[in-house]
Amino acid sequence: MTLARVDRRKRAPAVSGATGTDGRTGPPARRRRRRNQLTALGFVAPLVAYLVAFYAYPLYRNLDLSLRHYTVRSFVDNNAPFSGWDNFSQVLHDPTFGPALRNTMVFTFVSILFQYVAGLGLAVFFNRHFRLAATLRALFLVPWLLPLIVSASTWSWMLNSESGVVNYALHLVGVSPVDWLSSPHWALTSVVLANIWIGIPFNLVILYSGLQNIPTELYEAASLDGAGGWQQFRRITFPMLRPVSAITLLLGLVYTLKVFDLIWIMTKGGPGDSSSTLATWSYQLGFGTLLPQFGPGAAVGNILIIIALVFGLLYIRVQRRQQP
Repeated sequence: MTLARVDRRKRAPAVSGATGTDGRTGPPARRRRRRNQLTALGFVAPLVAYLVAFYAYPLYRNLDLSLRHYTVRSFVDNNAPFSGWDNFSQVLHDPTFGPALRNTMVFTFVSILFQYVAGLGLAVFFNRHFRLAATLRALFLVPWLLPLIVSASTWSWMLNSESGVVNYALHLVGVSPVDWLSSPHWALTSVVLANIWIGIPFNLVILYSGLQNIPTELYEAASLDGAGGWQQFRRITFPMLRPVSAITLLLGLVYTLKVFDLIWIMTKGGPGDSSSTLATWSYQLGFGTLLPQFGPGAAVGNILIIIALVFGLLYIRVQRRQQP
């Protein structure tokens, strides 16, 4: 009995060392897990720093601006008094709010509708894989690749009332010239046309990539059953593209809501408030006058953020309902 106990006592440290619990023959599981966590944090840290520096902090500053009464002096001194919801109340009761909100909705939904329809039609057209399809598809990307200031300046020149090529073409067919950029009835239409032209390539690229993921066997089976082109599109293409269409429309909505430079270069929101949107009005309040109104301008920007957030939450809810 005594020899057996002694033998077991001698063997115990050897077994413990083999499992690595004393730290001499291998790293412990806790230390290895901690090292993996530090490695993961090292990869995530740059992204977190980027989000905090360029998203979280600007959002915080914009919210702070909208809740305080800022002047140029208090903005420099950073000692503006707290005003609560006064800036939002001022914005909502301003006569410009109604036209700006209406123009924003018209500009956004009309642009998204025509961009999606045209992009979907072109995506289906190029999905046939005919000769020169890749070349033509690349040419359609030119409006998307051009700097926005170039596109806006080009459209301003084309729609010029006196020397624009659009009015010259109308003159050739016997139509009287149109004051595209200086008429309250045509200014919003002009910027919508320009924005549709710029946004079609984005819809084309996203929807074309979605078409590539639809199995060709579905179309072959539909053809054997006697389905025509329209029936194949209605029963196969469009339903299979719903997830891609949803994210395309959401991204287009968020992007179009905040369009500023195109409208500002072409019409500056005028004449009057005929083409003014919430984005251009926010800029005019904050930077467009000699006495800037930083608080109301920030309040308009926050209203835009809330609108985009509402549509984003609606999209998430719809996607959850569609998931099995």
